[in-house]
Amino acid sequence: MKVIETALPGVLIIEPKVFGDARGFFLETFQLERYREIGITLPFVQDNHSRSQRGVLRGLHFQKTKPQGKLVRVSRGAVYDVAVDIDPASPTFGRHVGVELSDDNHRQLWIPPGYAHGFCVLSEIADFEYKCTELYYPEDEGGVVWNDPDVGINWPCKTPILSKKDQSLPNLQSATS
Repeated sequence: MKVIETALPGVLIIEPKVFGDARGFFLETFQLERYREIGITLPFVQDNHSRSQRGVLRGLHFQKTKPQGKLVRVSRGAVYDVAVDIDPASPTFGRHVGVELSDDNHRQLWIPPGYAHGFCVLSEIADFEYKCTELYYPEDEGGVVWNDPDVGINWPCKTPILSKKDQSLPNLQSATS
């Protein structure tokens, strides 16, 4: 597998080896020892799967006191996936990394605990899967509004479909103070 470091500390783009022929393909989406070798050592405790239509934007989400590391991938379709540094003490506070994940490129994104995460759907339908290092606690949810000008994400979805919750998320400064 190929590992690409990003501008954010610990956030990695992972390109698994894909073995394909006329019948289709095979790839490992996770293998404990191989992922430990690249620094992903936290145990995964929950797997999630969401399906969304074109233009849906989910995020930017995080957990306040029980942060989740996430290993994310797309099994069907394509998304633009984003991680945002939400640690006010970090030299990269407020910066983000965005990458297209799709069933064609088979890329994964590792987002360590302590980052906000979100994605928008580029294809008609997208199945988005992620492994989490912490359980989901609704009472611990935090978030940053998708279009915060201080974060400056150039989303490919200009008029996204948002949940009511995501429409009312605060800006980065309010979310992290």
